Amino acid sequence: MQDTVTAEKIEKYLDTTRRALEKLKIAAPERSFNRRLAEDFLNMAKSYYEDARHFSEGGDLVTAFAAVNYAHGWIDCGARIGLFDARGDDALFTLYE
Repeated sequence: MQDTVTAEKIEKYLDTTRRALEKLKIAAPERSFNRRLAEDFLNMAKSYYEDARHFSEGGDLVTAFAAVNYAHGWIDCGARIGLFDARGDDALFTLYE
């Protein structure tokens, strides 16, 4: 049996990504190259998150699903390589250890 992308599932994924965005902090020092990387990763995550919301509100659930997964992918990557401080939360983030 195949799963279907539903509005309820999209809302769940959007909520998870929203909570991750609210929780993370940039870990890289202010005057470092990694800070610029972290800010870029965060900008990409926020942009994809907003795109996902836009597509969801327009009823395009498949594209919303793709966009929210890209958003969370940027977040997880930043957390895993140490650009973001995920505060040890391995429910919202995919941490290295």
